[in-house]
Formats: sequence, structure tokens, C-alpha cells
Amino acid sequence: MVDKIRCAHILVEKQSVAYSILEKINKGESFSKLAEQFSIDSSRRRGGDLGYFGRGVMVKEFEKAAFSLNKGQVSQPVKTQFGYHIIKRLD
Repeated sequence: MVDKIRCAHILVEKQSVAYSILEKINKGESFSKLAEQFSIDSSRRRGGDLGYFGRGVMVKEFEKAAFSLNKGQVSQPVKTQFGYHIIKRLD
């Protein structure tokens, strides 16, 4: 089992916005550029990069989705108390 993973995310307030961004990603637009443009999280300055983190650090829904991704894979929108996250596993 993997101890730590590295992910980036885009956090938005509305599910409809999250799906709109996901569509852009699926059409080949840059995840990091979209994070800089749309994310409401401070990680937007780093293209959404959250760095490495282990289990028990992120909220439960985020962690479950992030650890289920393969490297390079992007999640469907994940709802947490903060809003809707699109997560990309970097490493």
C-alpha cells in the first residue's frame, strides 16, 4: 500500500462548474492552467499542486478519491465541505 501520494486539485463551489472544467481537461486543456484560472483554493498559484501527503491528512472524501487514482488519472468531481474538487494524481 502506498504511504504518500502527490496530487493537484481544482476546487470550485458549484458542481456544474466542476463538470464544465472536467470537460475542458478531457479535451486536452492544461490541468494546471485551469487550476490557476478557476480554483478557489490557495494552491491555484502552484497549478493546484498539493505536494505529497499521506492518509489521514485530507478530508475523508478527498482522501478516498485521491488514493483510488492511478498516476496521471483525473477524478470525477468530489464533494466535500469545501466544495467540489477535481483531483489529479501526479505521483
